[in-house]
Amino acid sequence: MARLRALFESLKFEDVATVIASGNVLFSARGGAGARIERSIETHLRQALGYEVATFLRRPGELAEIVAHRPFPAAEPLGADHALSVIFLKQPLDTPAQEALLSLQTDTDAFHVRGREAYWLRHGRISDSKVTPARLEKALRGPATARNITTVRKLAAALTA
Repeated sequence: MARLRALFESLKFEDVATVIASGNVLFSARGGAGARIERSIETHLRQALGYEVATFLRRPGELAEIVAHRPFPAAEPLGADHALSVIFLKQPLDTPAQEALLSLQTDTDAFHVRGREAYWLRHGRISDSKVTPARLEKALRGPATARNITTVRKLAAALTA
């Protein structure tokens, strides 16, 4: 995470911090559209690391909205046998991709799509799920990354601290 932090600092971002060892970086940037900043980061990471790294930029207000959204109100509070993940997308899913994702729903797995995020509620153990990373990637038809809602809440809280 120290190297990742240094790579972001070399792009002249300010207040760079990594949160949880899974590629989450918080930073301040002056000006520029989110998509332009994402492309700049991706180019820099590809050059520095030698492989493609998709990035999913969210502003503090967007993270707060993601945390506040209740996609499955009947499942709250989440029990020990449930897991809620947020799937971050580059752009909202088109209709075929949204239909493909929703077709993966079972008694174990539920999905909800809202803007550039999809929410995945899993009942039971992960081994009970029929949703594999390959099936999820095929349904989404584009780059994505998922984080447990607990991680997303920690990121949002770090931005308001």
